[in-house]
Amino acid sequence: MSLLRRHARLLTPLAIVAIATLFYLAAASWTVRHAREEARGTALRTAQQQARLLDSELAKYRLLPIVLSEYGDLRDALTGGTDAGAARRLDRKLAPLAARTGAAVIYAIDARGLTVAASNAATPNSFVGHDYRFRPYFRMAMRNAASEYFALGNVSGRPGLFMARRIDGSRGPLGVVVVKVEFEAVARAWANDPGVTLLSDARGIVLATTDRRERLRTLYPLSPATRAAIRASGQFGDEPLPPTSFRPGADPTLLMVATTLDVPGWRLVRTVSIARALREATGLARLATATLVLVLVLLAALLVWRASRAARGAAVREELKEAVAERTAELSAEMERRADADRRFRAAREELAQANRLASLGSITAGLAHEINQPVATIRTLAENAQHHLDHGRLDRVRATLESAVGLTARIGSITQEMRRFARRGTGRIEPVALDEVLEGTLLLVGDRLRGANVALDWPARGQPAVIAGRVRLEQVLVNLLNNALDAVAGRDDPRIALLVDEEGTWVSVTVADNGGGIDPALGEDVFSPFVTGKPDGLGLGLGIARDIMVQFEGSLQIVASPLGGTAFVATVRRA
Repeated sequence: MSLLRRHARLLTPLAIVAIATLFYLAAASWTVRHAREEARGTALRTAQQQARLLDSELAKYRLLPIVLSEYGDLRDALTGGTDAGAARRLDRKLAPLAARTGAAVIYAIDARGLTVAASNAATPNSFVGHDYRFRPYFRMAMRNAASEYFALGNVSGRPGLFMARRIDGSRGPLGVVVVKVEFEAVARAWANDPGVTLLSDARGIVLATTDRRERLRTLYPLSPATRAAIRASGQFGDEPLPPTSFRPGADPTLLMVATTLDVPGWRLVRTVSIARALREATGLARLATATLVLVLVLLAALLVWRASRAARGAAVREELKEAVAERTAELSAEMERRADADRRFRAAREELAQANRLASLGSITAGLAHEINQPVATIRTLAENAQHHLDHGRLDRVRATLESAVGLTARIGSITQEMRRFARRGTGRIEPVALDEVLEGTLLLVGDRLRGANVALDWPARGQPAVIAGRVRLEQVLVNLLNNALDAVAGRDDPRIALLVDEEGTWVSVTVADNGGGIDPALGEDVFSPFVTGKPDGLGLGLGIARDIMVQFEGSLQIVASPLGGTAFVATVRRA
């Protein structure tokens, strides 16, 4: 028995080391894999958000050639040459339009390939008079009615996307109107997120990036034939197009994810460092292993103590047995009953100890697997405040703190659900929707800004009728109107906004009114036209889009006199 105990004492540490090693390898593998998956998911969501930002910007600029095609001066300029009065009038219209929309340059090319008018006509780098019939975007637009082509500017040398649209006359094509879009502003917006963002075309050439050193580099090697074709087209001038410094798999701490865009072949690539996340994951595995080792050591010590105690008890019982061997049979029977009771007691105690160990292991595992996020951290702070108040006997504050924690969880859930619903692309369905839910969703979306602006708000009570509309798009209209109202009352001493609901027969009207400075009467109904706005930094598209949405609902959007003295808009829809 003594030899067996010595062997057990030698094997126990080895068993603990082996178990700890296997556990650490498994825990490290799981935590690192989980950290990578979480980092990849976060990076991919960021990439998708950045891609949507770029797609929305490009969609905005795609409208410009369509709108410009309706300009009478454009057609006159294309048929009158560079010295015509229409061309100079068009110059004066294109310059402020380019500045207001953020386009790098807007210009018109006649059917011969000569630029007749441009937004930069008054600058030393004027495009007027330049022959651009060799440019691919001009030829593609004349052939296919529209084209998009990324290249270096022939005059400026700056890269950008050239959006061209053909202008047709009664006798054939008159020419092309071109909008050049540069991505500097979008890249600055991308730079607010950690990591590096790369925009590449189908050949892997980096067109725009948050790291200017990586621009016009290649993600993949280009064949000699491809390089020759690029140089022959003049698309990127004399740029050498060297390889980018990012190589998939070269650095295990560098994570790369990609998502597609609306432009065929374009991809948005995100590169982020996950070194810190990997260190934290490894540290978590070490902490879990250390906890496991501590538990195993305690269990081993308990088992050794119990074995020693059992050995000592057996020796004592043997001595007693020898001492009372000559006692009567009654005493021997009593001793046997006591020994049996002792065995049952030790067995029950062992079962309880085993259950306790299993519960402790479950608690430890759950604690290690628990993921702490910001809302839970806030709730934990509230719980600690409640504990502090409880120690001082302030039960009313304990209740208030706990109610705040409960309200915070409900608030987080409702805001997350509403923001997710609002960001999704609408399905286009028009059906009965509860106006109460639309109003609640709208208030969730603009509530923070309303509170931050300290605006007095009149809001309708619940119990409003259902209407025929699309919930997400109707919320979009109301959010647009409320944001305009907030802009209008900014800077006032007593800002006030009212949202009123009126019913008249089969129609329901929702009015958003403010006590701001009002809209210039000279604008009138023109505020719903594209690029017409009363704000110095506005683009002039929001109200037009809102009216189009209301027309799709077979309703209307009108500007009326505000009961508060500023401006009011009335959105009318059918009652369900």
